[in-house]
Amino acid sequence: MNIAFAEIQETIRMVQMESLDIRTVTMGISLKDCIDADFDQMNEKVFDKITGYAGQLTSVAEKVEKEYGIPIINKRISITPAAELLGNATKEQAVQLAVTLDKAARTLGVDFIGGYSALVHKGITKGEQTLLDALPEALSKTERVCGSVSVATTRTGINMDAVKQMGEIIKEASNLTKEQDGLACAKLVVFCNPVEDNPFMAGAFHGTGEGEAVINVGVSGPGVVLNALKKYPDADLGEVSDVIKKTAFKITRAGELIGRVVADRLNIPFGIMDLSLAPTNAMNDSVAEILEEIGLERVGTHGTIAALALMNDAVKKGGAMASSYVGGLSGAFIPVSEDNGMIKGIEDKALTLPKLEAMTCVCSVGLDMIALSGDASPSSLSGLIADEMAIGMINKKTTAVRVIPVPGKKEGDMVEFGGLLGRAPVMGINPYSSDKFISRGGRVPAPLQALIN
Repeated sequence: MNIAFAEIQETIRMVQMESLDIRTVTMGISLKDCIDADFDQMNEKVFDKITGYAGQLTSVAEKVEKEYGIPIINKRISITPAAELLGNATKEQAVQLAVTLDKAARTLGVDFIGGYSALVHKGITKGEQTLLDALPEALSKTERVCGSVSVATTRTGINMDAVKQMGEIIKEASNLTKEQDGLACAKLVVFCNPVEDNPFMAGAFHGTGEGEAVINVGVSGPGVVLNALKKYPDADLGEVSDVIKKTAFKITRAGELIGRVVADRLNIPFGIMDLSLAPTNAMNDSVAEILEEIGLERVGTHGTIAALALMNDAVKKGGAMASSYVGGLSGAFIPVSEDNGMIKGIEDKALTLPKLEAMTCVCSVGLDMIALSGDASPSSLSGLIADEMAIGMINKKTTAVRVIPVPGKKEGDMVEFGGLLGRAPVMGINPYSSDKFISRGGRVPAPLQALIN
């Protein structure tokens, strides 16, 4: 009884004082049975199925939040990659599908709907090309629709034709939303080795190996980990790892409980717990500040990658013991605009774009929510994507790029995106050209690690 009471007190403290929350409860929904040669019919089926399955998602999540006293910050939906629905559809119809998805999200009161996506890591079908062509307009005309494109995997290599297109797409999406500082790009991710059960946006989609519907959960707990480490200022690194591991266990257990309750009440199977530490702009809710508590004067200095590797490994070890089904990305997010410590590191010139790229070798995802100077060329953006895809391909891990070239802004400026998207200092990009490399096209062959059969 005393142990149970102590745990209750600890959870209350984590919520009230240390920014523990359920970052997202995401319902994945298969839309395969909505495919129809009549586009208008398909559009109607898509809206009806999403609103039918997720009709109670927001209300149930809010009730569970109040009952258990743990905030659920976002309620989200992910769908079958939309390119699979398009077939012979036109670009205009693809944009209309995005508008329909946005309408469904608004009707349901969910924050985002992900899955306006295409998997083109080996080749591009007609429907996928239609979605790629529609992406800039679709993301600029909608508020809650998120898109993602897979351009590389360890098993197939890197589709450089798709990488080239993505640089151009990001640039166009930025220009179409220049009055909002290129905000459409904040809803678009380029992937290597994407996962099919990711609850986080903007990269969530309901993969082909998934069932009819599922509930996936992601928890935010950097503040809890940071406060735990502050109690052990003189611990050696083995002890630091143990503190993080035990804290991640507690965070994950709370998240799994909430996720299973929501799933049960919606009569939807529980899918996975994503163990990723997801920062926010709240005070002391920063991955960068955890690294600094471990011993770095400022994130980005020498030792940053080692400290991040230690933290990421410990989070996975602790979380894996607390959940029946671990999935998603499960690591540590390092989004610049959503992490006050990352922002401070850039402002103090300790954290650079190459260092952020190097950090992605040992953590979840990749170059995330980074504001770039508005004069970044499409080929430079494609080169940045290609580098990050190579890291994921060679290391057999998920990597991604979500960058925002901000029209009219230059290195050193500050841009405000608002809400969970936060704010970011604009970073410069290497001035030397990648044009010839990107224009060669073709595919970067899969590495030798792909031959594992």
